[in-house]
Parts: sequence; C-alpha cells; structure tokens
Amino acid sequence: MRLTLLGTGDARQVPVYGCQCQACQAAHADPRLRRRPCSALVELGDQRWLIDSGLPDLTERFPPRSFSGILQTHYHADHAQGLLHLRWGQGLVIPVHGPVDPQGLSDLYKHPGILDFSQPFAAFETRAFGELQVTALPLLHSKPTLGYLLEGGGRRLAYLTDTVGLPDETTACLQRQPLDVLVLDCSMPPQPQAPRNHNDLNLALQIIEELRPEKGVLTHVGHTLDAWLIEHGDELPGNVLVARDGMTV
Repeated sequence: MRLTLLGTGDARQVPVYGCQCQACQAAHADPRLRRRPCSALVELGDQRWLIDSGLPDLTERFPPRSFSGILQTHYHADHAQGLLHLRWGQGLVIPVHGPVDPQGLSDLYKHPGILDFSQPFAAFETRAFGELQVTALPLLHSKPTLGYLLEGGGRRLAYLTDTVGLPDETTACLQRQPLDVLVLDCSMPPQPQAPRNHNDLNLALQIIEELRPEKGVLTHVGHTLDAWLIEHGDELPGNVLVARDGMTV
C-alpha cells in the first residue's frame, strides 16, 4: 500500500496571502515549502482512491478513469472545492464515499453531475475495494467528519484529519491492532489553551502516544506551526515527522 500526500496545508495554505512571517517568506522563496489543501492518494493493487478533493486542479492532475473514486473526510471547502468543477465531466461516474452530511458543500447534491453521493459511510463501517479495506472513523470537528483506517498489503494506516482530539470509540478501534502509520491533523504549535477545532502539537503528540504507531506523520499544517518548527523542529520525537506536499508513505 502506498499513500501519497498531495497536499498538507490547512485552510489558509502556506504561504498565507499577505503574511510576512518567517515560514511564509520561506515558502515564497522555495516552492518545496508550500502547502496546498490537505489531501492524499492511496494505492493498492488496481485501486487508486483520492482522500479529499480540495485541490482545485483535480481535472488536470487526474485524467478520466485514472482513480477509482473519492474518500471524502468532510465537506468544508478546503477539502471539497475540487468537486465543484469535477462534477461537470462526461462519460463516467465517480463514487464519493463520505460522512452523512445533509448540507454537503454548496449545490453539489442538487447538481452532482458525474459524482455519486448515494453511499455515505456509517460510523465504523468497513468496505472492501479490491485488496483495500477502508473503515470509517468518526472524528471531532465542526462539520460531520470521518477519518479512514486503510488496511491491505500487510499494512495498517490511519488518516485522521480534520479533528481536535479523538472520540473514545475511535481511539479504542485504533488500539485493537498495531498501526504502521498514523497521518494526523496538527495545525498549530503548542497552544496555551485547549484548541477548538484542530489539534495543536501538544494534542497531536498525546494522540500519537496513546495509539503508538510505528510512525506518526503530521499534516494539515498551518504557517504558525511551520514558523515554530524552524526553531524547534529538532524537539519532535524520533518516530514523528512533519509531512510535505508530495511525500510518499
């Protein structure tokens, strides 16, 4: 199983428009430091599934029939805006498996085009796509949101963004068997108060300690965390790394 992190940024992305912080200046100078909307591609056997669709250039990146469908974590714009253009394609149907959300994004449900939203996941439901098994994991966010446990090829990987902490049932599910990789929301550096909608570094490291994956990968990274890491990056535990756009796990 291979997971490619197509984008690793938060809703603002990096660099942030108009910001002159050290991280944003560095990203202007070096395109490798930029962060696009948080998304990924999981591949196993003949299966290629997008995780989230916030990239606005999906139709340029992925020719027709080059992926199996989309695992949608939730319908905030930075994770779903690419669907607004993709839906107007012709000659194919793209399944979109995601949470039960009566609102979705904009008018997607009213005018789905080639997108098929007819089979949303139930909490903790497992579906088999060829050799790939996908389990939907409830997360804690301001909109109905799922993370995904991806199993196959002898590997067990969890992709959890966006969330602030984890529901007890999700933690228990992930503790049943060892995780090879945990890809986890970490939008902010350590905060003096508990965060409200996304993990800060303190909470992310606490979750990694509870789940004990072989490797923890921090994603959904904001510019304030990037700026903090410039001075404190060597303080991370040895099994924790910070994702970059294009990174393959």
